[in-house]
This record gives sequence, structure tokens and C-alpha cells, in this order.
Amino acid sequence: MFGGPVPAMSLVAADDEVIMTQSRYSAEGFTPTDNPMQTGIRGLCPRCQMGHLFSGYLKLAPRCEVCGLDYSFADPADGPAFFAMTIAAVPALAFGVWFQMAFGPPLWVHVFTTVPLTVLSCMALLRPLKGWLVCSQFFHKAEEGSIDYEWHARAAASQKGEGNPS
Repeated sequence: MFGGPVPAMSLVAADDEVIMTQSRYSAEGFTPTDNPMQTGIRGLCPRCQMGHLFSGYLKLAPRCEVCGLDYSFADPADGPAFFAMTIAAVPALAFGVWFQMAFGPPLWVHVFTTVPLTVLSCMALLRPLKGWLVCSQFFHKAEEGSIDYEWHARAAASQKGEGNPS
């Protein structure tokens, strides 16, 4: 179905839920992606590169149907929307200015030309950008940020020791 047999792996089924017996980043028989941009843009699982990342246009699937990777680690937040709007805004603005200068239409014409161009451009970019960000989170083992109190305590202690003129 995906270009070859599905590799065997160690799974435990519990209440219709697939649970991996290995870590999130490795599973028996699968090689994680070495190119998160390509894998994400294609909308494929970052671990096996065979399963689907999305269950709808922008909705992430709960897990990979091939290797069982749980996608709950993924949190692209507003990143895809920010990048899509940033990338689409410049060409849309250039088109709107050119259209106004070349033809001089009333401003309401832009509602039917420039606005749909901008919206469609953003929508076309959202899914590939979201896939890329999710695969990049997996590839770089991104986790929620936390404060390393021990490191800060050691740094403060070493600064106190350096400041002592004895």
C-alpha cells in the first residue's frame, strides 16, 4: 500500500488504543525522517514517513496509522498562520498596488480580487507549513520550555565566588 511491507514492531493494544513499547523517537523497524521539511510538506509521519499526519485539512490525526506514533507532542500553535500570512502578504500587496495603479478600479473591486488572492494564498500555505513545524518538533525533540533551577543556582554561586576580592 505504501510501497512495501509494513515493518514489524512491538505494540501493545489496550482498549482500542495503540501504545508504543519503545520511546517516542524510535520504533522497531522505522527510521525517523532526516528531512523534516520534505516529510512535513508531504503530510507524512515523521517517524515512519508512511502514515498520514493529518485527518482533515488542518486537523492533526491522533496518531500514525502505520507506526502508532502519538501526535499529542505536536503543538505548532500560531506558527503556521504567522508564516503563511507573512509569506502571502507581500505578493498580495504587490498585486493590489499593481492592480490599482494599472487599472485604477474602485476600491470595492479589491474585495473580489486582492482579498480572495490573499486568503487563498494563506490557505494553500497553512497545511504544508503546519506539517513542517510538527515534523521539525519531532526531529529536534522539542519539548515545553522549563526553568533549570539547578543551573541558575550554580551560575549564581560561581558569580559570587568570582566577585570576592581575596
